[in-house]
Amino acid sequence: MYTIKWNGDSVSMLDQRLIPAEETYNTYTSYLDVAASITDMVIRGAPAIGIAAAMGIALAAKNLKSSALQDFKKNMNDVCEVFARTRPTAVNLFWSINRMKKIIEDSGDISEMRKSLEKEAVTILEDDIRINRAIGKNGSSYIADGDVVMTHCNAGALATGGYGTALGVIRAAVEEGKKISVFACETRPYLQGARITSWELMMDNIPVTLITDNMSGHFMKSGMIKKIIVGADRVAANGDTANKIGTYTHSVLAREHRIPFYIAAPLSTLDMNTKTGDEIVIEERSIDEVAYIQGVQIAPEGIAIRNPAFDVTPAGNITAIITEKGVIENPVNGGIAKIFGS
Repeated sequence: MYTIKWNGDSVSMLDQRLIPAEETYNTYTSYLDVAASITDMVIRGAPAIGIAAAMGIALAAKNLKSSALQDFKKNMNDVCEVFARTRPTAVNLFWSINRMKKIIEDSGDISEMRKSLEKEAVTILEDDIRINRAIGKNGSSYIADGDVVMTHCNAGALATGGYGTALGVIRAAVEEGKKISVFACETRPYLQGARITSWELMMDNIPVTLITDNMSGHFMKSGMIKKIIVGADRVAANGDTANKIGTYTHSVLAREHRIPFYIAAPLSTLDMNTKTGDEIVIEERSIDEVAYIQGVQIAPEGIAIRNPAFDVTPAGNITAIITEKGVIENPVNGGIAKIFGS
């Protein structure tokens, strides 16, 4: 199983909309189709969509017909803008696009630019897997033998190039011989926890129990849940963190019940240009995701619906942010800036 793969003249990715019923891989030869795959949630997860954008840009460079360097650069910058419009919240997407744009800007030859963009896209994928393993190693010490760990949404192999961030910490703890079990929240409305996280953990033979999102407080109060670990789509300079809608609610409950609440994310998710969570743009998705489940209508026709895809957890509710470079404990006290300066 893989999340996304570069084939030289095409991009293949697992269609995550079909998990767990089907394990189907789609192959794209057009950058527009790769961009649509991000918008349509064929591929999702902040690191994974960054990888997809890089590969889509490299694919566009291979197929773009132009003999004039400046025209080629203009067209390629237009391609980058197409990917920048796919999803607004995950900073990894823009981090990846900016890496590709720098190559476009610095290149003096079209042929060399094509080669460099392809190499960079593959490097972003390879780096992501290495980074995830480092996050797992740095975070595993916070997970004790016998812990029941709750997670929300999917921050596993399928949200990244492989291995995962939040699930990477759990995987690393299991690889160290710790007996860990997981409570996975279903994650309405798109059900990433029910469909993807539970499937990933079962594939790895890690004990997992699926609960609905509104059951988390009950199990925290009962004392069953010992730790909570989730991923992130953007971390502001003050430690405020955007993640899948529902994360903020879990963080409030965790604080009430004195349960450690961890964020696992690569440094590329830490956005020093966004001062606080109030500045993070929250993506609003189609109301059909709320009104329908797997094509079955569950809400009255014409009902008013809101569907924000993310919410922001304040830094004060976060015990620590686990990155590949180290762990930022008590991030409300300026730890974000310190880790970049260390």
